[in-house]
Amino acid sequence: MTNHEINISFKEYNTVEDLNISDKLLCEEAVKALESSLSPYSKFKVGTAVLLQSGTILHASNQENVAYPSGLCAERVALFHWGTAHANDPIVAMAVTAHTNEFELTKPITSCGACLQVMAECEKRQHQPFRILLHCSNGPIWEVEGVQSFLPFMFFEDRLIQQPSL
Repeated sequence: MTNHEINISFKEYNTVEDLNISDKLLCEEAVKALESSLSPYSKFKVGTAVLLQSGTILHASNQENVAYPSGLCAERVALFHWGTAHANDPIVAMAVTAHTNEFELTKPITSCGACLQVMAECEKRQHQPFRILLHCSNGPIWEVEGVQSFLPFMFFEDRLIQQPSL
């Protein structure tokens, strides 16, 4: 038997004021994205802002449906939009924030496993990781370099990649 250990590291900032100007702006853009959240069932709004290498910022929010599996998280809305319209413009950073009137959020929310897997696929597609900022309006901001820290055993099988036809 071999024992293995996985360690992660992340930075924690007390407030957005502790961030550099670019990251502060990205977190503020994620807050703006909350406005388009369609969350009448959970009453839990999630907003995402994605900074591309060109300086373009993509906005997205969670979109719920009464048939719950039909809804989609803010992160995947943003990343699928990137993949269809901006895939040649690499993702530099992504900020995710949340808000609810039902209770006070005092720490950042983390992305669900499905969103983490999509993030991993996007990093692989662009051949480089991107920074993820988990923003909490009433608490700290967590910064992580790449999705590997969240999902160390992400699913990849290179043999599933379609080979070009000859």
